[in-house]
Amino acid sequence: MRVERGLRDAAEVRKLVAPGIDLSADVAAILGQLSVGRAEGRSDAVLDELRRRFDARGCEPGPLRVSDEDLEEALATVAPDVLSALKLAAANVRAVAEAGVDGAAPGESAADASRGGVRAERRRELVLPQGQRVTLRDVPVARAAVYVPGGRAPYPSTVVMGVVTARAAGVEEVVVCSPSDDPLVFAACALTRVQAVYRMGGAHAIGALAYGTDTIRPVDLIVGPGGLYVQEAKRQVAAAGAVGIDGFAGPSDLLVVLSGDAGEADVRLAALDLRAQAEHGADSLVVAVSPDAASLDALGGLLADAPEQGACALVHADDLDAALAFAQDFAPEHLELIGAQAEALAPRITRAGCLFVGAGAATAFGDYVAGSNHVLPTDGAARFASGLSTRTFRRRMAEVRIPPEAAAQLAPAGAVLARAEGFAAHAESMEARIGQNGGS
Repeated sequence: MRVERGLRDAAEVRKLVAPGIDLSADVAAILGQLSVGRAEGRSDAVLDELRRRFDARGCEPGPLRVSDEDLEEALATVAPDVLSALKLAAANVRAVAEAGVDGAAPGESAADASRGGVRAERRRELVLPQGQRVTLRDVPVARAAVYVPGGRAPYPSTVVMGVVTARAAGVEEVVVCSPSDDPLVFAACALTRVQAVYRMGGAHAIGALAYGTDTIRPVDLIVGPGGLYVQEAKRQVAAAGAVGIDGFAGPSDLLVVLSGDAGEADVRLAALDLRAQAEHGADSLVVAVSPDAASLDALGGLLADAPEQGACALVHADDLDAALAFAQDFAPEHLELIGAQAEALAPRITRAGCLFVGAGAATAFGDYVAGSNHVLPTDGAARFASGLSTRTFRRRMAEVRIPPEAAAQLAPAGAVLARAEGFAAHAESMEARIGQNGGS
């Protein structure tokens, strides 16, 4: 092990480890093979070729899916002390993980540290069966940037959505960048107490925020929508580990589910909402799905003279269950439920950036004044991603305190697992704490 002394700068210390090899082209080629395989209807065959090449090193790999029988047989072969250690580890990890889910957890205590009336840090402390204490600390990032597009119009609403949410999360310093010179954008920045506003946009703006310049200090997190260059720049700076991002914003979309009992007025409102969403641009996508063909026909008539921007699809479902299944699979940015059954159907929707329930809940309200955030996952990302919220601006870290009595109970199990994985020094590190004062 090489030992260096006298270094003071964090960036210089990180340079002690050689940078990773650039494997972007190799990984892209592998992913490309899988994509071609799916298109040709031979995805499993391509996957087997890749498994043979990389996993089995040229040999014939075993069946892709491990059978339940193999799993149970493996479990039966584990040495009792290793199995006991695995169970202890799983129980402790489960207890801490469940405490990390928002809401009260049995046996936890919570304390909030406020800064200027804003909840800056939340702490949740658990005492586990062996006596160790694990404290989950939920803390905001120190410096965040909100990207506000210029485009065809000013977007003061995006300033509000990003900056107010960051402030509520407890972020100390929030900056905005936008190529727009519009007074509305500047006024929104002043109203929301932005520390700095930078007149810039595009990929270079993202780079400047991520890496810093002579004038701009680098930020910890960049959020907000933007065009293709902005999104690609966000992807690259995040992949480089330079900064966190909220996600990738693609073209805007809206899905309206019309239940079979939707009336004429409901259909008119749905048409207005679809036309409104199409205003976001030529790449917008608006969809209506219903088991009622007559409603879809009426909707098509109302949209016939709509401006030629965006794409629209009218989907006839066999029944309401099929319409909801389509909605779940589509995982839209915005989803409206319209019809007398809207309230009853709402709990069945779990994949949407934002759900608007009832004919009165136009998506446009969410874009501006409803209180929900309009920075939402697009392109079906609502399957796994969330809209902009205070969570976006906060991090969770754990503090662990292990007193001697807890170390005495944990070290034997931990050492067994460490040696099973081939890490003898890990085992010795834990065993050395038995009988020692590990802190309280």
